[in-house]
Amino acid sequence: MKALTVVPLKAGTAELSDIDEPPRADGDVLVETLAVGICGTDAEILSGAYGWAPPGRERLVLGHESLGKVLGAPAGAPVSSGDFVVGIVRRPDPVPCPNCAVGEWDFCRNGQYTERGIKAHDGYLSERYRISPDYVVKVDPGLGELGVLLEPTSVVAKAWEQVDRIGARAHWDPKTAVVTGAGPVGLLAALLGVQRGLEVHVIDQMETGLKPDLVRALGGQYHTGAISDACKEPDAIIECTGVGSLVFDAIEHVGPGGVVCLTGVSSGGRTLDVDAGSLNRSMVLENESVVGSVNANRRHYEAGAEALAKADRSWLERLITRRVPLKDWSQALQREPDDVKVVVEVAR
Repeated sequence: MKALTVVPLKAGTAELSDIDEPPRADGDVLVETLAVGICGTDAEILSGAYGWAPPGRERLVLGHESLGKVLGAPAGAPVSSGDFVVGIVRRPDPVPCPNCAVGEWDFCRNGQYTERGIKAHDGYLSERYRISPDYVVKVDPGLGELGVLLEPTSVVAKAWEQVDRIGARAHWDPKTAVVTGAGPVGLLAALLGVQRGLEVHVIDQMETGLKPDLVRALGGQYHTGAISDACKEPDAIIECTGVGSLVFDAIEHVGPGGVVCLTGVSSGGRTLDVDAGSLNRSMVLENESVVGSVNANRRHYEAGAEALAKADRSWLERLITRRVPLKDWSQALQREPDDVKVVVEVAR
């Protein structure tokens, strides 16, 4: 069967390879891959900046934002033939650490976890894959190809869970939220914020086009300036860019008792002048919190699936701005001005 593979940490090694059928060791559920979303992590791996091959192997099958259809499943599994499904990305470490032992593998303490399509475990960008019933999530069949949005939605479902848990240390009745970045993760974070009944403000650089339109179609407010100009002292800020200046802007301007959740990964090598004393004083005296959040466990995928099932289908459809056949996979990496989410179609 065909699969998109790469030699991790070596740029220019990606190719559409012929590989063996998925091994039984990967699980008892056999899935036909329909579509795989492309994100910044994939671009990093393809550029040679990131990634690990499975033990004893040179090449890694790429792809972690999946959508597939079940071809076969054992009796008693949570899915059956014909179901639309998404594969969870992370797997617990084999030790396991205390968090992995109780299903909180997204908080792995010793770093020995694996991730499909990223770290030491083949991904989903192949014509078929196998998976354990414990790591497959059923999606609403009415979503169709839009189910490919579940993995990034699981990330923001976890982010909002972190915000709510930390906020609930005291009386927590948030009214306003700011989301920095109007990429797929930012727009999905805004969607979940609106579903929570919050007044949502989204900040990005594009002054016109699809991204501002998508925010307004949600009922949110779109801005291109600073957080302080967009919303005075928001209760929560979901930072989705990893841009250092925006990270510190978020920490500086969250409201008293508010929570900043960082989901964007910053690149190194850049420095900023920060008044650390003033920042510390504000955070301490106003009981502000900052939390980092990455990846997701099963309940976050399930929460994300529920959020997508409730969302307006026409709005979700506009998030997928390009569909690229598997044979033309390299086109998915060529960014176009109005791109939001680009999807590689493996099968229809």
